Amino acid sequence: MRIELPEQKKLVFEMNIPIRWGDMDAMGHVNNTVYFRYLETIRVEWMHSVGCPPDASGEGPVIVNAFCNFYKQLEYPGTVRARMYVSDPARTTFESWCTLARTDDPDTVYAAGGATTIWVNFPAQKAAPLPDWLRALLV
Repeated sequence: MRIELPEQKKLVFEMNIPIRWGDMDAMGHVNNTVYFRYLETIRVEWMHSVGCPPDASGEGPVIVNAFCNFYKQLEYPGTVRARMYVSDPARTTFESWCTLARTDDPDTVYAAGGATTIWVNFPAQKAAPLPDWLRALLV
């Protein structure tokens, strides 16, 4: 299945995620909730890779919307190849997109999802402008 991502998307991070036995449900495939964990894992790892670990005493990202489209069942054993893209930086938000494939079937997208991220001043519990260093990574 061909996945249409925004024209202005930018690939920012890739990683492999092992499929664990416990990721499967009673039907013998990866449970739908686990796909959201995979999407979360790549977002968090990307943020760490750019020097932005979570900091409750300062500013950082908060997910305000997340979605996932399921195209083909993932099953144990295997390894997921996750690719993260970003687009549409605005004053306080940006979009992230992710495709999930298997490393042994890299041309097939098994699922694709994304999230709207808002930059937040945590102590004030208010949206804050995206920092210049982050905006530079998004364009």
